[in-house]
Amino acid sequence: MTRQINVGGVLIGGGAPVVIQSMLNTKTTDVEGSLVQIRQLKDAGCQIARLAVPNMEGARGFAEICKESPLPLVADIHFDYKLAIAAAEGGAAKIRINPGNIGGEDRVKAVVDVCKDRKIPIRIGVNGGSLDKRLLEKYGHPTAEALVESAFEHLELLEKFGFYDTCVSMKSSTVPTMVAACRLFREKCDYPLHIGVTETGPVKMGLMKSAMGIGALLLDGIGDTIRVSLTDDPVEEVYAAGSVLIDPAIGEAGDVDTAIITLKMENGAIAVIDNSRRAAYGYDQRAEVFGSKGMVATANDTLSTAVVSNADGVTGEKPLYFFLERYMQSFATEVKGFINAIENDTGTLVGVEDGLKPVLMGIAAKKSVEEHRPVKLSEIEY
Repeated sequence: MTRQINVGGVLIGGGAPVVIQSMLNTKTTDVEGSLVQIRQLKDAGCQIARLAVPNMEGARGFAEICKESPLPLVADIHFDYKLAIAAAEGGAAKIRINPGNIGGEDRVKAVVDVCKDRKIPIRIGVNGGSLDKRLLEKYGHPTAEALVESAFEHLELLEKFGFYDTCVSMKSSTVPTMVAACRLFREKCDYPLHIGVTETGPVKMGLMKSAMGIGALLLDGIGDTIRVSLTDDPVEEVYAAGSVLIDPAIGEAGDVDTAIITLKMENGAIAVIDNSRRAAYGYDQRAEVFGSKGMVATANDTLSTAVVSNADGVTGEKPLYFFLERYMQSFATEVKGFINAIENDTGTLVGVEDGLKPVLMGIAAKKSVEEHRPVKLSEIEY
């Protein structure tokens, strides 16, 4: 039997039933939206909810959410130990940290002291995608042994400061690695385990990977709290209509040169994309998001922002035409992000799933044009 911790009145480990946890996908600054999602999770059977606290503004929002939340809340902290302290003082029922990425031992101790005073448990979150370089060099890649060694190093640091009110998670996007790590950890230690497969992807793949990993461990009697990580696409349905209005040769090739795509989101929002293969005044790319509380719009890049107004009318520059001119800054940012990910062993700003989603939407749009009907993304197999 494992040790037991108390997360806002919910017991984890020590023979208590397995606890179901989920994570919000709202911004912590969106207090109202976060509370709506927490209540929905509670109605669905969730017992603990986790929120990311990325900055001090988020910490203030987290404190407001804690005041009205019907569920105990876990603050997910990365890099800044001050955020962990602010979240603990703001009402967190548990703090999730990786002690190795919030600074020196003095900073870890500062977090431990606050949690100890307020009787707030800490979850050590070890992830295969963010292991210490030293362990990666030792094991070659994120093995089960590397995950377990990392967890014990962090546990020893907390124990050094007399803190034992701890839960541990060792997650990997590879199911066998996650399962092996949790089994190995359980053989050596009795701290409660939070289990789950990380970065599982969209619903179909995510459910399969999570069912295999979590199910295998639960059958072994391993696991005190669970979370299924899914990144379902917010686009639910696609409807597209296309015509050949510019170049007959495009139609002869089986394509269209003018199209309208309507995207229906899972939350009811609607997006519309207008496409044409020709704009006489230059390469026109604009975006607008309109809602009940305001609007965000992006305009075309131009060589100059000057606008001439006279008796003949009002004129300005045409949009930049050449591809490299329009996207030079984007390319530079992409390269910087890639280099940063390599140097600091972090994730990239845009991942595989981000590339897959628009492809699936494109396939759904093509199917919609061919079959003259709305197409749900769930229909697209891959």
